[in-house]
Amino acid sequence: MGRTGKGQAGERGRIRRLFTWKKLLGTFFVGCLLAMGAFYVLYLMVPVPTANADATLQSNVYKYANGKVLARTGKINREIVGLEKVPLDVQRSFVAAENKTFYKDNGVDIKGTVRAAWNTLTGKGKQGGSTITQQYVKNYYLSQDQTASRKLKEIVIALKVDQNMSKSEILAGYINTSYYGRNAYGIQAAAQAYYGVDATKLNVAQGAYLASVLQAPSQYDWTFAGPEGRKLVEARWNYVLDNMVDEGWLNAGERAGMKFPAPQKPKAPKGMSGQSGYIVEAANAELMRQGVSEEDLKAGGWTITLNIDEKKQKALVKAVDKQLEAKLDRKGDKKDATVQAGATSVNPKTGAVVAMYGGIGATEHWTNNATRRDYQPASTFKPLVLASALDNHSVTQDGRKIGLGTIYDGTSKRKVVGSAVAFAPENEDDQNYGPVTVQKATNSSINSVYAQMIVDVGPTKAKQTAIGLGMKDGKDFGATPAMSLGVMGASTMDMAGAYATLDNHGVKVTPTLVKSAEHKDRKADPVKSIGDQVISREAADTTTKAMQGVVQSGSGTRAAGDYEAAGKTGTSENNRSAWFVGYTPELVTAVGLFGEDVKGNQVTLTNTINVGRANGGKTPAEIWGAYTTTALGGGSSASFDLETDGTSGGDTGLPTPTETASDSPSPTPTATGGASTPPEPPTPTGTTPTQPPTSTATTPPEPPTPTGTKTIEPTIQPPPDGTGIVDSRPGDQ
Repeated sequence: MGRTGKGQAGERGRIRRLFTWKKLLGTFFVGCLLAMGAFYVLYLMVPVPTANADATLQSNVYKYANGKVLARTGKINREIVGLEKVPLDVQRSFVAAENKTFYKDNGVDIKGTVRAAWNTLTGKGKQGGSTITQQYVKNYYLSQDQTASRKLKEIVIALKVDQNMSKSEILAGYINTSYYGRNAYGIQAAAQAYYGVDATKLNVAQGAYLASVLQAPSQYDWTFAGPEGRKLVEARWNYVLDNMVDEGWLNAGERAGMKFPAPQKPKAPKGMSGQSGYIVEAANAELMRQGVSEEDLKAGGWTITLNIDEKKQKALVKAVDKQLEAKLDRKGDKKDATVQAGATSVNPKTGAVVAMYGGIGATEHWTNNATRRDYQPASTFKPLVLASALDNHSVTQDGRKIGLGTIYDGTSKRKVVGSAVAFAPENEDDQNYGPVTVQKATNSSINSVYAQMIVDVGPTKAKQTAIGLGMKDGKDFGATPAMSLGVMGASTMDMAGAYATLDNHGVKVTPTLVKSAEHKDRKADPVKSIGDQVISREAADTTTKAMQGVVQSGSGTRAAGDYEAAGKTGTSENNRSAWFVGYTPELVTAVGLFGEDVKGNQVTLTNTINVGRANGGKTPAEIWGAYTTTALGGGSSASFDLETDGTSGGDTGLPTPTETASDSPSPTPTATGGASTPPEPPTPTGTTPTQPPTSTATTPPEPPTPTGTKTIEPTIQPPPDGTGIVDSRPGDQ
C-alpha cells in the first residue's frame, strides 16, 4: 500500500511539472499566435470573389404611364435601387434591427460569431450572430450554408469588404440582396409586395416591419401568421423602433404614437398573360431598336415606364370583348376560332401609344396582332394616295387638278389610263358609280377611282408619301396601280402612325411605347416621336376632311359618336383582313381583324363574326366607336382645325351607282384621249368642277346601300411586271 501511495504521489508530481501555469500560459499564447498566423494566411489566401449567380439577377419592371406596375419579368423578383431612393429613417430601421454598431464596427462581430458558433456546437440551434456586412457578404458573394468553412470565409471577406467599401454601399447591398418573403428580393420588390408602393414612399413604421420580416420571412408575414406569429413579429417591430429611439434616430413622442402597419394581402405577380405580354414584347423590340441589347434586357434591372394609359388600355380591351369576343364561340366553332383582333391607339400630339390590343392573350396566342405586318391594310391605304395627290399637286390625265370635288369615272372594272401596267379593279359588289367626286369615291371606297388616281399621281410618288407618313417599306410594297388598294403588308401600329401624321397636320408622328427606360447606372434614349413636316398642312387637312365624310355618310358610319371623327374602312382580298382606322382631334386608333387558322395560315373572315363579309365598316368600326367613346369620357367637343384646299366634294346630287351597266351606261374615256373622266365643260383656271357632266345630271338620287349585303369575295393580286389586265374583285367598304 505504501508503495502504491508513493506511486500516486509521484504521478501527480509529474503531472504538475508537465502542466504548470507557466507552461499552460505559454501554450495558450503559442496557440493564439498559431491561430493568428493561420488566420493571417487565410486572410491573404481568400480573395473577395465575384458575385454569386443569383445576387445580381433582377427583374425588369414595366409600368403604366401613371406609375402602376403592368408586369415584371425575370427569374428573380428584384429591382436594385440606390440608397438615395430609400428614406433615411427606413435605412436606420434595418441597422436598428440587425446591427446597431454597424456604422462603427469593422464589419465583423467576434463576440456574436463565437456565441453563435458555441450555440450551434452545443445543440442550441444554428444562429447567425452576423453583422450587416457579414450578411451582405453571405448574400452577395457566398451561399446560405451554415458550415465552419463558409463562416470563416464570410469573416475574412467581410473584413476586406469593410476596408474597401463605404458603409452606405454595404447597407445598400444588404437591403437590395436580402429575401423578404412573398417572392420579393430587395427592398423595392418588398415595398411593392407588402405595401404596394415604391421604396422611396416607405415610412419608418413600414420600414421597421420590413426590417423585422428579414429574421423569418415566412413566419413573420402578417397575412399568413397565426396568433403567436403575429405576437412575435409585432414584438420584433417594437424592438426595432425602441432601438431607433435609443440610438437617437427616432423621436420618442413620434414613436409612442405609431401603430403597427399591417401589410396588404399578397397579390398575384404581374406576369405576361393577357395583354401584358404583347405590350412587354413590343416595348422590348422598341428598346432594342434604340440600341439596348437583348442580353442587357435579359439580365434585368430595367425600370421601363410606358406611354400606356391604364384607363384607355382597359377601355380598349373592354371594347374588343364586347363587340367581338362576346359574339364568338372560339371553343365550339372552328371558324370563329380563326378571328384575330389587333389594335393600336395613339395620341397624335405626342406620338404616345396609349393603348394596344395584341390578341386573346399572350400566353394563348403569342403573335402580337397589333404589330404584325403580314396582313394587307386594304382600302385604309386610299387616303394616303389622296394625300399624295394633294401634296404633289397632281392632275388627272386630262390636266385637271385633283381635289375633293374632282370628278372621276367610277365604273367597275374600268381600265386605268396612262399606266404601263394594266389594271382594271372591280368595285364592291361590282357596282358602277359613273361620274363621282373624289369625296364620294372616298365615302364609298370606290376602287376604280383610286386605281386611276394613283396612276395620275404616279405610284412611285404615292409610295414615297406613304413611307414618309409612316408606312414601312417591304418586298411586297410594289409601286404599281394595285398599290392603291393596300396590297402591301402593314400593322395596326403602322396605320395608326400614318393617320396620326395626317391628324397632326402633316407633321410626322412615330408611335412610341416607351416613355423612359432606366437602369441603376444608365438610361436608354427615347424614340423621337414627333418629327418634321412630311406633307403640307393643306394636303393633310384636306385628306382629313375627305375622311370625315366616310364617318358622317360613308362606309364608316358605325364609328360615329359624340365627337368629330375622320376615318377609313378596309377589307382585303378574300376577306382575310378587315380594318377601320380613324381619328378625332385627340386620339388615333387602328383596329384590324385577321383570319388565321391553327397553323398560322391566312384564311377568310367570311361567315365568322357575321353572315357574309366581315368588312371594315362593321365590327372594326364598332370596336373603334365603343373604345373611342369611353376613351374620350363619353365624347368630346374638340374640333378639327383644318386648312384645306378649298375644294368641296358634296355628297348630294351626284350620279348614283347602277345595278347593271345597261341600266345607266357610264361614260368611259376614249382610247386615244387617255382621259380619266368623260369630257367636261371648261372651268376657271385653278378650280375643279363640283357637279358631274350635264349629260348625267338627271340621274335619280342614290338609295342607301343595304347593311350586311353579301358581297363578291375579292381575288385581287398585285399585277405582274408585264402587261395584261388584272381582273380583280377586291370588294371593299
